[in-house]
Amino acid sequence: MDKIFSQGLSKSQSKNEKQAQNNAKQYLHQTALDHGRIPPQATDIEEAVLGALMLEKNALTQVIDILKAKAFYKESHQWIYTAISNLFAKSEPVDLLTVTNELKSEGKLEAAGGAYYLSQLTNKVASAANVEFHAKIIIEKYILRSLITISSETIHDAYDDTSDVFDLLDKAEAKMFSISEENFRRSHDTMESLVKQSMDEIEQAKNHDGKLRGVPSGFTEVDRMTNGWQKSDLVVLAARPGMGKTAYTLSMARNIAVDHNIPVAIFSLEMSSVQLVTRLISSESKISADTLKKGTLKDYEWEQLNAKINNLISAPIYIDDTPSLSVFELRAKCRRLKEQHDIQIILIDYIQLMTAGMDNKSGNREQEISLISRSLKALAKELNVPVIALSQLSRAVETRGGLKKPMLSDLRESGAIEQDADMVIFIYRPEYYQIDNDEKGDTAGKADIIIAKHRNGALGEIRVDFIAKYARFQDPEDFSTMGLPAMDSENNEMSPNSDFDSGQPSTYTVPSKMNNDDETPF
Repeated sequence: MDKIFSQGLSKSQSKNEKQAQNNAKQYLHQTALDHGRIPPQATDIEEAVLGALMLEKNALTQVIDILKAKAFYKESHQWIYTAISNLFAKSEPVDLLTVTNELKSEGKLEAAGGAYYLSQLTNKVASAANVEFHAKIIIEKYILRSLITISSETIHDAYDDTSDVFDLLDKAEAKMFSISEENFRRSHDTMESLVKQSMDEIEQAKNHDGKLRGVPSGFTEVDRMTNGWQKSDLVVLAARPGMGKTAYTLSMARNIAVDHNIPVAIFSLEMSSVQLVTRLISSESKISADTLKKGTLKDYEWEQLNAKINNLISAPIYIDDTPSLSVFELRAKCRRLKEQHDIQIILIDYIQLMTAGMDNKSGNREQEISLISRSLKALAKELNVPVIALSQLSRAVETRGGLKKPMLSDLRESGAIEQDADMVIFIYRPEYYQIDNDEKGDTAGKADIIIAKHRNGALGEIRVDFIAKYARFQDPEDFSTMGLPAMDSENNEMSPNSDFDSGQPSTYTVPSKMNNDDETPF
């Protein structure tokens, strides 16, 4: 029964896909009729490429990463290229006879034009010398046809009064991005260029004078261990509800934007932008959020408030509170912010409230989260900025005995988050679990920032202060006695000649376990 159902489902999906293709073709043909033009095509080039692929066995390796069956204009050519790709996937030889036999076994030989047509294709070209150049022409024509299709669909939907304009815009952007993603792949680099790039970075590090290479978090020990948030890194910041994920993110955003004047983008899917700013004002002015909400400020508090908010007014922080944000919307918004404001870091609160977008039809939440985490990593690489994404932890933390410290296996809904992240950081407050003392001393008003995965560095725990009434994280008040590096008061950066030997640091560092199978970070 299940088999019959699955076969029926497969046929239904196939039928839907075929209907979508037919609709796309109708748009193309209708547009061609309206404007007196035919869709962009190069059927003679298509014939030359297919003929070359059946002439030389190594020709396919030059084009298989850039050429897809749907890029061919003629449907018969799509069937022939599919048969060639199937033979390649099975490590079987590709020539006129094997392709003919493959099409025959699939029942597509007549649809592909028959054996005589296949034989004529091999006469269209003498060799496969220019097959890669010809394949790029086919791709160019396919992209042009895709743009026409998308534009025609958008025009059709725009005339429909029932269409939501913002949904229409998001769909159009998503389709445009999908064309770019499908057809523009980064090629390989030579060792010569990579070694030169690496040596340039080492030279820059040598002349860096103790300054951070990445975006500073404003927390001295965190910055010392990470050297700042690095470009193209995906950092997952995870904790149980009530631990202060949003508060830590806002404290960090404030440090980055106010102290270092670095543009920050915040995407808040949980709280409104006004609520976030109220939290920032509370943290900056050191006036409790409850007092601000009620407006029961005393005269000196009003003066204090007016004096402190000037720092925030001029801060380059850009907040977007769109609910249920999809990865396509996020990518579009980030690209615009990068272009308009040159943002240097992206903060997302939080992953589990995002959606994969209109393409997710499986209903499997774990697969959706996997797609989201992969997309966030791709976004970090595309814009070359660090992306810090907040994540929830599972309830397994609460059921565990002992100190209830989080582990990598506690990441909620998908192991792909752990896999895709360059760093995984937990926020842990012992005080939340009524633990008054631990190996580091009194836990009142303290929080541990636990670096549980660090692809390019060491693991460790860093203790910071947490002031609950201001929802504020900061370096420990007795920081100067901890033997940490001296700070340059002008630019708030670590001095290069600091003495690290005195005092007792607030970290516990262990070697990186990025290649270990064991999920326990300590």
